[in-house]
Formats: sequence, structure tokens, C-alpha cells
Amino acid sequence: MKKIVVATIGILAFLYLVYPSFGIFELIPDNIPFIGNLDEGGATFLLLNALSYFGLDLTNVFGWGGKTVKRT
Repeated sequence: MKKIVVATIGILAFLYLVYPSFGIFELIPDNIPFIGNLDEGGATFLLLNALSYFGLDLTNVFGWGGKTVKRT
């Protein structure tokens, strides 16, 4: 059940990022200064964590510090 929830969150985050101006899910309008892109940042965070859960860790793609967590 947990895998289904994580996969659903990842798919929704991906769709939100692919269609940012789709209009249905626009949580914070992008023309608001400083906070307009927080929803895209949150969707990116959720997508990267969902991918990491399934073994594709892109958070250290450039090799800059940070620990990698191996999930079992």
C-alpha cells in the first residue's frame, strides 16, 4: 500500500511539473513575488523523494556533498 501512495504522489508531482500552467492545480500563482514558485519547488521535492524511494536517487547527481540513504 505504501508503494502505491508513493507512486501516486510521484506521478501527481511529475504531472504538476510537466503542465505548470494547466490551471487546475495551480496552488500559488507564479506572478506573486518570492513565493510564486514555492508550489513547483514542493512538487520537485516530492518527485525527487518518490524517485529516491524507488531507488533512483537524483539528489546527488552533481556529486556535491550530502549523504545517500540506502532504503531496504
